[in-house]
Amino acid sequence: MRRFAEIAYVVWALLLLGNGLAAQSRAEDLTRQRRELYTKAKVVDGDTIPHILLGEVVVMKPWEFKNQREYNQYHRLVRNIKVTLPYARLAAERLELYNYEMSLLKTEKQRKAYLKEAEQELFAEFEAPLRKLTFSQGRLLIKLIDRETGASSYRLIQDYKGGVPAFFWQGIARIFGANLKSEYDAEVEDKMVEHIITMIDNGAL
Repeated sequence: MRRFAEIAYVVWALLLLGNGLAAQSRAEDLTRQRRELYTKAKVVDGDTIPHILLGEVVVMKPWEFKNQREYNQYHRLVRNIKVTLPYARLAAERLELYNYEMSLLKTEKQRKAYLKEAEQELFAEFEAPLRKLTFSQGRLLIKLIDRETGASSYRLIQDYKGGVPAFFWQGIARIFGANLKSEYDAEVEDKMVEHIITMIDNGAL
């Protein structure tokens, strides 16, 4: 088992097993999203035609490679992003779901029981595949978690589990040349990653 892959797994698991901070605001957002499912309609010649706002489609030109090395780097990233991006997005979705469901619970005992059950389900479903991540994929997953949740892995662990666990896992990550405090930079450092994600979302890769 790769030790750094274990770090990525722990970060991902801790993110999902948070104690429900900001649950109320997330619950309100989810309720608002459900209300937004209703849409206006117009009757034309006896037929009811819904008016639906379509999502934005970003058109991007293919990446212009400077050399063969960058070409190889790009295609390695494509493979690694296709492996890790679903986990990062699932983390964000599960976090919202868990916080919403926990906001409906009335006692701390109920919340602890809920988290224990959720933890068992997560371990059974994701422990094996996440532990198989390569070093590069583990680092990328930590970056993508920041992209999808808007918070660094260090901050998420600190908020949900406390400062001591955050400090401990940051120390382990630094040994392997990573930084849980690093943030996703779509404009400069992670520009190629952002390009690839957009192309994947548009069905071009």
